[in-house]
Amino acid sequence: MITAGLRLITTMDKTVFEWTSYIYIFWAVFVLITLQFVSAPYGRYTRDGWGLQINGKLAWFLQEIPSIFVPAYLLIFTVSPKISYTPNWIMVSCFLIHYFQRSLIFPFLIRGGKPTPFVPFILALVFCMVNGYIQVGYLLYHADFGDKWTSKPQFYVGLLMFFAGMITNIHSDHILRNLRKPGDKGYKIPQGGMFNYVSGANFFGEICEWCGFAVACGTLPAYSFAIFTICNIGPRACQHHRYYLEKFEDYPKERKAVIPFVI
Repeated sequence: MITAGLRLITTMDKTVFEWTSYIYIFWAVFVLITLQFVSAPYGRYTRDGWGLQINGKLAWFLQEIPSIFVPAYLLIFTVSPKISYTPNWIMVSCFLIHYFQRSLIFPFLIRGGKPTPFVPFILALVFCMVNGYIQVGYLLYHADFGDKWTSKPQFYVGLLMFFAGMITNIHSDHILRNLRKPGDKGYKIPQGGMFNYVSGANFFGEICEWCGFAVACGTLPAYSFAIFTICNIGPRACQHHRYYLEKFEDYPKERKAVIPFVI
């Protein structure tokens, strides 16, 4: 199995990246429809029936770290013909910066946290392995931006969206971590930052990140990842919004679910 996995991530045929991107889009639509009827069973929605419960911090670390290891393998053990081009290494760096924070910093800042069932854990693990290969592999082997890409407004608008989303995501997670004082239990209304506008401020930040990444890259794999992100965590933000409205009578009625002033 390990040998087969290594053979996959050294297969740089462009059609592999393209077809995987189309599968992402198909899977995104399936996930979007499914999440209208059931909540993903982790975090506050953790429940029995989805396999062995894994420590939340450990699960998050293990499921996200392939997004670092797979690109590192590609960079170290394969010939990467596009890495010397400015837009390519900038976008690879953006991808790695995000997952450095999400795999090596964020999990160890979690306070308490519920265990993660095995099924959502393994799905996230496989996704991060494949996504690390698709996003970074395409940038290393096939993304041809041309000589003038870094002079286009699209590139800088995308980077601005990416880093604005990252800052929003990190700040929103900070607010959520500090809602409870030591010994407190239960949920409280998050306040401040983008939470003044949406219930899923952290989700809004991540959606903004990967939409910005797609805009800056302009590649099929990047756009498919952005679509998957929207379809996967957008419904979760809406579920959080309904949860807050049902639980707290004084929850701000003007606050939207995930997109400020829209939805």
